[in-house]
Amino acid sequence: MNRIADFLGHHPPFDGLERGELERLAARTTVRSVAAGEEVANGFTEVVSDLVVVMSGSVGLWNSPDDFAGAPDEIVGVGGVLGYSSILTRTAQGPRAAALTDSQICLLPASSIHAVFSSVSGARFLAGRLRVARRVEPSARVTGTVDDLIRSEPMVGAASMSVAQAARLMTERNRDHLVIPRDDLGGRGYGVLTDADIRARVVAAGISTDVRVGEVMNPHAPTVLTGTPASQALVQILELDLDCLPVVDNAGRLRGVVGPGDFVAAPAGRSVTLRGEILAARTPEELAAAAQRTSYLAAELVRRGQPAREATAVLSLLNDATVRRGLELVLDQHPELDRDALTWIVLGSNARREAVLSSDLDSAVAFADTVVDPAVIDAYRVAFGEVDLLLAACGLSNDANGAVASSALFARTHRQWREAAAGWRESPLENKGMIMTSLLIDSRPIWGDHGLSAVAEVFSDLRAHPATLRLLLAESLSHKARIRSMRDVLSGRGGTFDIKSHAVLPVVNIARWGALSVGSGELDTRARLRAAAGSEMLTEDNSAVLIEVFDVLQKVRMSYQVAQLDNREPASDVITMRRLSPLDRSLVAQAVREVAAVQRRMVNLSHYVPVTR
Repeated sequence: MNRIADFLGHHPPFDGLERGELERLAARTTVRSVAAGEEVANGFTEVVSDLVVVMSGSVGLWNSPDDFAGAPDEIVGVGGVLGYSSILTRTAQGPRAAALTDSQICLLPASSIHAVFSSVSGARFLAGRLRVARRVEPSARVTGTVDDLIRSEPMVGAASMSVAQAARLMTERNRDHLVIPRDDLGGRGYGVLTDADIRARVVAAGISTDVRVGEVMNPHAPTVLTGTPASQALVQILELDLDCLPVVDNAGRLRGVVGPGDFVAAPAGRSVTLRGEILAARTPEELAAAAQRTSYLAAELVRRGQPAREATAVLSLLNDATVRRGLELVLDQHPELDRDALTWIVLGSNARREAVLSSDLDSAVAFADTVVDPAVIDAYRVAFGEVDLLLAACGLSNDANGAVASSALFARTHRQWREAAAGWRESPLENKGMIMTSLLIDSRPIWGDHGLSAVAEVFSDLRAHPATLRLLLAESLSHKARIRSMRDVLSGRGGTFDIKSHAVLPVVNIARWGALSVGSGELDTRARLRAAAGSEMLTEDNSAVLIEVFDVLQKVRMSYQVAQLDNREPASDVITMRRLSPLDRSLVAQAVREVAAVQRRMVNLSHYVPVTR
């Protein structure tokens, strides 16, 4: 019994149970040996009566009752749990399980495990098991954080070394970089010297290799914290065009270095190759052919069980590359237009790097203040209309509400944007002030001099305008989390659920407002919720709940849209509830209840406490 209790305690969802609970569970557990090929359970013929935990060997799962002859859809190893979907929903919905090797399993009676899945660890376990029932490669490697990509000890040098000495050291160790602690330069952090730096800053410039490393290195190298999702580190490398990225712990100590090549074997690593093909496209036809593979790459990440935030980050990264290259190809056809006089900005979910397969492309442009001739601005807008058409050919839909750079409302000079933003801040009820504020707060420049950041600075001062902040709070909370709206009932859309409008957007709105209320410049929803956690309007617990809920909703949303892609249906945020598994339906319903509870609390508090300190 102790052996079984010890084993269960090391594997989710049992790892959150107290020792006494584990021993009581172990006392009701039966251990059984099964031979390779022997059926373990068949949830398609009857409701599963025992939860199965694999103690040794491996078990294959088949998610469809029509095809047991081929390879399994999933392979469960030691610590793997199966049968919970059938037990919790009391339906014969599968899967079929059979031993792939001689294995040992333990069987836990259904009557004894309901409390396990009612615990916090049980809920997290279920949320993490949301997936599309599709075949995946058993050998697919799942990489979660940047730590998993570190291959060896980082190579450290000194700023006082000569470039010749650094080059010899890099050659001897077969490295393309050298990390330089800034301690001896009187600063903190790290500098980096790479092969590319030596070629560009020393050899090409005709400088002697006796020059000190400290004079030619990048003195302020970007770093990433241990534990950072691999996809986030990949985005940073590609966006900043880095050859290497030092990995540091919370104390600032160097733990390793990762580069673009380290991501090739990771699930998101194929995005490196595809992004390169997109940026290298020489014609609109080549760009469209490459960009149309974007949704399939994101879908494959979902099928492999990667977190939804990784799939959405990769999708947004590739969308950025497609927009950049599309703009370049169009401007190549308009040499009369000064490409250095504009900044292209993405808005909405793409700006937050939370794009899903159904996401539209919201965009805006900020012109240099020297662009004042109306005829020149009209010529730019014509070109931007061509960009819209090219992106549509690439499979990217433009915003149906007109938030596109080809619209006069979204193409202004830097000065005009700043003046308009200041006006919206002072009078949010005029000139679509609240709508435009929400759009521009979720903005990220991807081309040009990033001049629209000045607009973000205008909105960062919203804490000094509590009346406006309170109006924005009321607007954010007006989008209620709910399973069905009256419009759904009247339009006859029974049995459907708009997961974006009625679940995801309420969380996004709370996060956006919460970040504004504490003066945070974070963009993505999860980071905004963490930044606002602990404020009077959003407690630590509320923030943690909303982050978990957001992850669950995005997983369900992406999984459903991947299933639509597989069925050659257009991706949609309107979900037919009967197409979800009973378990997924219950998780969505619980998520909506959690969001609604936080909204009610914030509405009540808004009557009594200041919106900001």
